[in-house]
Amino acid sequence: MLGAGSDSVSSSSSSSAEPNLAQRAVGLASWAAKTGYSLGKRLPGVDTAERGLRQVERQLLGELRKRLDEVDDPYYAALTAASTMNRPTTDRYEPNSAITVVSARDGHAEPLRAAMAELLNRSIGFGREKAKEYLYAIILRQLTPDEARILSALSGGSPFPLIDVAERSGLGAGRVVLRNASTVGKAAGVSLLDQVPSYVTRLIGLGLVEIDEEAPSLETQYEILMTDETVRQAENSVKRVKFVRRTVHISRLGAQFWEACDPTAR
Repeated sequence: MLGAGSDSVSSSSSSSAEPNLAQRAVGLASWAAKTGYSLGKRLPGVDTAERGLRQVERQLLGELRKRLDEVDDPYYAALTAASTMNRPTTDRYEPNSAITVVSARDGHAEPLRAAMAELLNRSIGFGREKAKEYLYAIILRQLTPDEARILSALSGGSPFPLIDVAERSGLGAGRVVLRNASTVGKAAGVSLLDQVPSYVTRLIGLGLVEIDEEAPSLETQYEILMTDETVRQAENSVKRVKFVRRTVHISRLGAQFWEACDPTAR
């Protein structure tokens, strides 16, 4: 069986020994900002310089992700402990019988069940702030650099146009051939413009952005979006096309997440 003791989790000595996860994540993001992120914001957009900055940015974000891998990720710790069946050697918690893991026939606990038991035991004594720190850290580790740029562009609260390309049927819009195309990718300066629909879809799945109704005030941006190569290719793939106009904006969770992780905040 695997688990974290409630006495150990709630003890003041153990709590004081654990660095604040959110502060570490924000500190790492601030480090990246000072060396790369803010640099990209300030220098002119010369092609050669821009390519150099993107290379630096990729290296910095790679280092950031590597460092994030070293923080106290309960999922990583749980799966590692479950697969090796070795108890952690730190003094942060002691074995606990709160969750019992049924052993497999070979005498070893099943890794997935053991990992779930580990997570459940670690949750004992978790407060609201601690749970929020872990949530934000897990979200941060799932983002690609391009998606981080899109979230940054949306962080101001303004909506961006979004279009679905569908095949028109007798009842209206039929089969959708392209979802969530948006100008937000170009505005954010992403590297893979053709992947913007996928990026937006992933951010929706993470709960960081939301879809809303069409905004007539964005008519010019909708017209620009209609000329996007990805949109044009989708349009040419169907006989009778129908465009479904909507908007994308940051969600409540996204705004809270960005506030906690914004590398430009002071």
